[in-house]
Amino acid sequence: MALVPYVENAGMGLQKFHQPLATFSFASHTIQIRQDWRQLGVAAVVWDAAVVLSTYLEMGAMELRGCSAVELGAGTGLVGIVAALLGAHVTITDRKVALEFLKSNVQANLPVHVQPRAIVKELTWGQLENFLPGEFDLILGADIIYLEETFTELLQTLEYLCSNHSVILLACRIRYERDNKFLSMLEKQFTVSQVHYDPEKDVYIYRAQKRSQREDL
Repeated sequence: MALVPYVENAGMGLQKFHQPLATFSFASHTIQIRQDWRQLGVAAVVWDAAVVLSTYLEMGAMELRGCSAVELGAGTGLVGIVAALLGAHVTITDRKVALEFLKSNVQANLPVHVQPRAIVKELTWGQLENFLPGEFDLILGADIIYLEETFTELLQTLEYLCSNHSVILLACRIRYERDNKFLSMLEKQFTVSQVHYDPEKDVYIYRAQKRSQREDL
């Protein structure tokens, strides 16, 4: 995730990001996410897309027990934490600069018996030497499609990590035309469908899977 500077006179819409703790209830657990907008910007606050995707997972959209999952651009790690609490084996990833902060949230919010199911690992999109192709059953991303210059590397990463049976779930708010551009790019490589919309938070969830050879004929 990109880092943006802290702005002292930010508008009221950003005030929740300035709170040191954001508290949620998922999977019968109280989750307290530490935030640090001043130091790490967007990588260290909980965005609405992460809350909506976590809620969607808790609703039983996917069978997570025993599932191998990865969260891309995890930031605070909320989605990965919830997935682990729901039974998945999760690799929670972000760039190196955000890893220690991410790791602290994961360790603070997972019971000891759940922690072995969650690994925090560095991943810069497009740099995939430490991952196996088709490694994951489920790829999760919340609000990760907002920088157009990262689209090519993100698509490369999705293509690499997916097998023919993998499912991608991306939660996002469609803010600009570039967001639709990414979805169009995604549809060239994957079968994409909108599976959920939260009108209160104006967040969409898209499900994508690799196209079969038959579909491409």
